[in-house]
Amino acid sequence: MPDAVMARSLVEAHVYLDLTVSGGSAGAEVIEVPDGWLVRAGGVEMPVSYAGEHAAREARTTFGTGRSELLDAGQWVLIGGTYASRALEGGLFYAAGPADPQRVRAVETDWTYAADAVAEALKFLPEGAAALPSEAFWTEMGRSAREAEPGRFTRAKLESDLAFYRQSLADFRRLAGSARPR
Repeated sequence: MPDAVMARSLVEAHVYLDLTVSGGSAGAEVIEVPDGWLVRAGGVEMPVSYAGEHAAREARTTFGTGRSELLDAGQWVLIGGTYASRALEGGLFYAAGPADPQRVRAVETDWTYAADAVAEALKFLPEGAAALPSEAFWTEMGRSAREAEPGRFTRAKLESDLAFYRQSLADFRRLAGSARPR
């Protein structure tokens, strides 16, 4: 499935490689092709179309428009938690050290990506459903996360996490003096 599916954005391609390739996307090569790019790492190539990247930028979405075909709902929730942990840690280092604009941008990006990843998981939630359906979990990673902590995948928990991540971003921006709204 993954090799036949196109990433919706360059960021989604990198996140996919981070989850699936040994060493992640750190050494990824981005090659321009006639209709977009190939993001290549560890023997895996992930295509990204110009149209998909353009749509993501126009819609101001980090990972792309529509629902992901690469990453399942469980993976998105785990990704959100990872970025939130990084943001919390980065915020602590920011508070303990001298002002550093690069650190501010990193914490803001981590909170933004945490919220956007949870928003991606919510795209799998049918209208009126109380929890993500089993078909939203097609990877071993996603299914394992759901089996281990089914409460993380309810509408109430996802919406609560999304609100917390967005509020944390706003609070950090106030603390750091960077009031860039998203």
